Order: sequence, then structure tokens, then C-alpha cells
Amino acid sequence: MDDWVKRALAKWPDVPALYGWLRLTRRGHWLIKDEAITNPRIIRVINRNYGVDDQGRWFFQNGPQRGYIALDYAPFVLRSNDAGELHTHNELKVTSATGVYLDEEGSLVLETEHGPGLVNDHDLDWALSRLQINGAAVSDEQLLRALAQPSGAATALVLQACGQSCPVQRCDSGDMPSRLHFSRVPAPDDNA
Repeated sequence: MDDWVKRALAKWPDVPALYGWLRLTRRGHWLIKDEAITNPRIIRVINRNYGVDDQGRWFFQNGPQRGYIALDYAPFVLRSNDAGELHTHNELKVTSATGVYLDEEGSLVLETEHGPGLVNDHDLDWALSRLQINGAAVSDEQLLRALAQPSGAATALVLQACGQSCPVQRCDSGDMPSRLHFSRVPAPDDNA
């Protein structure tokens, strides 16, 4: 978090939070009131001051005011670079994955040191080239079998990522928030 944000929080600790203004798309783009944020300076400020509270609600800390973010899918969108490394949409390098989840549509979510991240659909080739069963590349038939598993089931798939071999579990899209402790549509506390 930026120093100016910390100073503003100390000076004005009780500024009410905003809900319903900000959104993160499945491709890792920031929106305000459903309009794309395109100014690079604003994007960098949001990227640096993006965080999560203890209820799994992700937010942008804008000085003393917290703006909660609606998530189209997950708190992070993961992209690969030419070296095959993963980075979050807000430019954090991913160095570990403690869980990998395959949803009913074939989307992959990694549980990273930064939080849950959806592999960008433009990087599915990156993911497919790293999926294995018993050290061999996965066939279309094996992938279809994994997709047919019920939510919560283990698959035979393993993803080779971040220098690790991560078993892949099936998890329906609708189950991801409770499984990985995040809120797609943050709301104020019930007792606030």
C-alpha cells in the first residue's frame, strides 16, 4: 500500500466504504460504473493499493476510502510471459501455487501466494502445455474425463507450474468463492 494511503487512513479512519462502483473483469481489466479505466497512472494506483479484508472482500484503498470490487470471476487474473512465468493482472510475480482448480467450462484457477487467480483465457495454451497425467501430456479424452468429474472431486490431472507439481481438483465456478474464501459481489457487513 502506498505511503500516502497509509497517512490518509491515519488522518481519516472512519470514511464510509463504497460498494457497486468498481469491477474486475475475467480478463483483468478495471471498470468503474461499467466503463473501462484506461488511464495508466490510475491503473497503477489501483494495482498497488489492491487488497482483501478478513471476509474475503477485495478492495481498492483510495486514500481513506475503501472501494470494494465486484469480481467477474476471481480476485486475480493470471497471465504468462514469454519465459512461461505467471504474473497477476496487477503485475505481481506468481512463485507458488498451493492448489489448482478446473471448473465446468475448463477454466483453471490457481491458489497463489497472492490469492486465487484465474488463468487468462488467452493463456490456455500455457496451461494445456503444463497439464499432465503420470508425466505425459494430457489427451482431449483425459481432459474431458476430468471435466466430467463432480465439483469437489480429485482429477488425474497435474499442473506443472511455478516449479511445482500441483494436483488439479474439479470445482464448479459457483463453488470457487466459498472454496477459496472470496466474495464476487462484496456487500456491507450485516451488523454495520
